[in-house]
Amino acid sequence: MQRYFVKQRANEHGFVINGEDRHHIIKVMRMDIGSKMICVDADGKAAICKIAEITDEQVVADVVQWIDETTELPILVTIASGLPKGDKLEWIIQKGTEMGAQEFLPFTAKRSIVKWDEKKAAKKVERWQKIAKEAAEQSHRNFLPEVGSPVNFNELLDRSKQFTYKLAAFEDESRNGETSILSATLQKMKKGESLLIVFGPEGGLAEEEVIALKDYDFSLCGLGPRILRTETAPLYALGAISYHFELLR
Repeated sequence: MQRYFVKQRANEHGFVINGEDRHHIIKVMRMDIGSKMICVDADGKAAICKIAEITDEQVVADVVQWIDETTELPILVTIASGLPKGDKLEWIIQKGTEMGAQEFLPFTAKRSIVKWDEKKAAKKVERWQKIAKEAAEQSHRNFLPEVGSPVNFNELLDRSKQFTYKLAAFEDESRNGETSILSATLQKMKKGESLLIVFGPEGGLAEEEVIALKDYDFSLCGLGPRILRTETAPLYALGAISYHFELLR
């Protein structure tokens, strides 16, 4: 059943859907009066709904049954990626959303080849957020991840103060055989706590960035014995988090 994140409630028993979602419902999914879908409100509450009205501006859907379940990770994971080349960040956002990330925070790293163009910023972030929305709907998430506009490294450090736990994936730790930090961190974490994980761009984190991260109480961790690409490492980490909290029982 198709899922939509809906900001506007008609009332406690219904939703109002407009914009691109209305177009998708009518033109792509070919739904009509009586068709059913799942609507998710801003609080993450999902309901099976039935279309009651279609106009030129909106679709009104009445709640048939609230769904008492969640597909969210029990901890809040933010992925901070050093800006990579090409469409790699789009891949990270799409797949990371499917795997349960709560937020994506791109940052300009010393070794980032891509230069952030402020003139194109709004459209770029809008596209990233759309990718996250579509991936969240496809994977039946209860919450829509937030994709932030890229920040510089100092802003990233400042933002890190708000998180319960902080990790930085560093390839030298993998080369040196470090295997315990990620696991030990997850074992300490409780439901509702937040975790920020930093990943470098293609060239990795620079030495001065690693020193600064340590000064801000980040723990450096390895991600197994193999050196992973910048677009693979966040997905590896999210997979490990999902296994620890959702499958290892």
